[in-house]
Amino acid sequence: MRLKDITSRTIPPLSWAEGENIPWNDPDFSRRMLAEHLSQEHNLASRRFEIIDRQVGWIHGELLSGRPTRLLELACGPGLYTSRLARLGHACVGIDYAPEPIRYARDTTAHEGLDCRYRLEDVRNADYGGGYGLVMMIFGQFNVFRRSDACRILEKALSALAPDGILLLEPQKFDTVMKHGQAGSSWHTCGEGGGLFSDRPHLCLTESFWDTDELATTQRFFIVDAGTGAVTRHAMTSEAYTDEQFRDLLTRAGFEDIRFYPSLVGVEVEEESQSANLAIVARKGRR
Repeated sequence: MRLKDITSRTIPPLSWAEGENIPWNDPDFSRRMLAEHLSQEHNLASRRFEIIDRQVGWIHGELLSGRPTRLLELACGPGLYTSRLARLGHACVGIDYAPEPIRYARDTTAHEGLDCRYRLEDVRNADYGGGYGLVMMIFGQFNVFRRSDACRILEKALSALAPDGILLLEPQKFDTVMKHGQAGSSWHTCGEGGGLFSDRPHLCLTESFWDTDELATTQRFFIVDAGTGAVTRHAMTSEAYTDEQFRDLLTRAGFEDIRFYPSLVGVEVEEESQSANLAIVARKGRR
């Protein structure tokens, strides 16, 4: 892609038409993303460890009543939640298709002797297995899937749960997705050492669009190499759901006893990394 291609881009973009191109499974990108997951300077890729500890405490104590449980985390990243839950006595499985975070999760398991297994697969296509007491997908990951994929993930999660098993979702709130789409355009530079999208010095141009018909946000990232001027484009789309739409999706998938919480610790919190999402808990019936 060349610089002049930026000026001829489609404005606004069609939702989902170019929105699945963040290279999560690229080895170099996933290596850079792992550093963001582990950073304690921000809550962008993952939350700071002190926040994760509180959330794991709520999952362990409130949802699972402290009982050892076999659980599955979808889009698990480097296993920051599953490793903590395993230390509390749970048997964990994690699925993600970013290779470096999965490598880190496996190394942690091997080093500490944790009861965790990690699979490098796309959650849209993976076989989840069965017999879980808890299946979870957190930190807003649910919204980045097309609705048809999201519905299939819910159906597979239901099948993977044991009778009376729990589903835990932590999707982005409707207003969070819309706010991202209305953020406009911005830019920043990365010098020696690069940044998330490149190891080389570059300029990152970001633009965001809110689609009022599709109720979805598309964000574009144009990465301009400082040395060559070459341009790489990435984009992603996130769908916004109202609480009623979430309830409808879960009911259609077969879930019961659907409950909403303002955060992943069960109560209102002020910090944006937690207040931007809500927690939804649903159960599989006994039959």
